[in-house]
Amino acid sequence: MPPSPKTAASAADDDGVRWSAVAKAYHAYFTGLILMIASRQGSHSVGQWTQALFRRQHHLRFLASFEKLGLTALPDAVACASYHYLSNAIGGDQVEYMYSHDRKAWVRFCHPRWIYGGTAICGVPIEVGQGYIHGWYGHNGVSLNNPRLGFVCTSQDVTAEYGFAGYFQEFDDELRPDQRVRFAPEEIAPAFDPAAAPKLDLSDWPAARLQKANRNYAMDFVSNGLVELLRYFGTADASNLGHHTGQLIGRQFYRELQTDLAIGGDTLADFAQLMSIFITAAGDRCEWQQHGERITIRQYGWRLMRDASPLHPCYFDAWNGLWLGALNVHDRFRRMQVTARADHGDDYFEWQIK
Repeated sequence: MPPSPKTAASAADDDGVRWSAVAKAYHAYFTGLILMIASRQGSHSVGQWTQALFRRQHHLRFLASFEKLGLTALPDAVACASYHYLSNAIGGDQVEYMYSHDRKAWVRFCHPRWIYGGTAICGVPIEVGQGYIHGWYGHNGVSLNNPRLGFVCTSQDVTAEYGFAGYFQEFDDELRPDQRVRFAPEEIAPAFDPAAAPKLDLSDWPAARLQKANRNYAMDFVSNGLVELLRYFGTADASNLGHHTGQLIGRQFYRELQTDLAIGGDTLADFAQLMSIFITAAGDRCEWQQHGERITIRQYGWRLMRDASPLHPCYFDAWNGLWLGALNVHDRFRRMQVTARADHGDDYFEWQIK
C-alpha cells in the first residue's frame, strides 16, 4: 500500500522538528567552541573572542531588527531592553524585562542559561560574559547615536548570583568609552511582570517563523564565531580549535540527532539520508546517491556562512568536523572524503563515503 500523502500541517510539523534539531546541534557546537577556546587558549583569550563575536553580531543584527520587532518609536533605553527581551525569547532564551522609566529599563537572563548548555556553565570563565557585555550591550548607545546611553550589569552568569542582569540607562552626561559598561553587583533587579513586558505581534510571527528564527539564532552564533576565531587566532589555531570542536560535538550529539530526525538505521544510506535532511533543514539544497558500497553527497550553497566574505578554508574545515565526528559514531570503519568544495570555487560541496 502506498503511503498516505502528508497534509500541509504535518509537513510543517516535520519542518519544525528538523529546524529544532539543527538549532540544537549548532547550539552545542557554539557552547563547545567556548569551552574549547577557554581550555586551550585561556580565559583572557576566550573573553576577547567572545567580545569580538558579539560585536560582529551586533553590527549585523541589532539595528536591522528594530523595525521587525516594532521598536523604532520607543525611547532608546526601553527599546534596547525590549530588543534583548524579544530577540532572545525568539532564540529560546528565558529573559525578563522590567521597565523603570523612559530612560531606564532592565533585562534579566534566567538560569538555566541557554548559551552554556547544561553542565557546561561550570567550565565557563567569567571573562566570557564580560566579553559579550562589552561587545554588544556596551555598544548599543554607539549604534543608536546616543552617547549618553550605557549598560549597568548587576549580576553575571557564572558567579552564582541571579543570572545575567542589568539595565540600560540614558545618563545626563555623555559617556566615555570606558563608562559605557558599568558593574554594580549591589543592585537587585526588580520583579518581573509578564503582563507588562513587550509582546511579539503573532500575526507577524507565526509558529513557523518563530521556529525558523530559533534555528537562525543558533546558526548565527556559530558562523560569527568561526569568522572571529580566524581573525583573532589565525589560520592554524582557528582550524585546529574549530575542527576539534566539530569532531567532538559530532560524536557527542550524533545519537541525539538520529533520535530527533527519526533516522536510526546503521547503513550508509541511513547516514546519507540524515546528513541530507539536516543540510536541507539548515537552508541548503542537498542530494545524495549510492553506488554499491560508496555514497556521494552534494550540498549546494552554504547558508551558515553567507555573511562571511571572503570564505576561508578554515571555516569549512571546522564545520566539516561535525560530519567526520558523526560518521565515526555511525560506523567508525567508514571514511569520508571531500571531493569538491564551494569555498574553493566549485559549484557545490561534495563528500564520498566508502
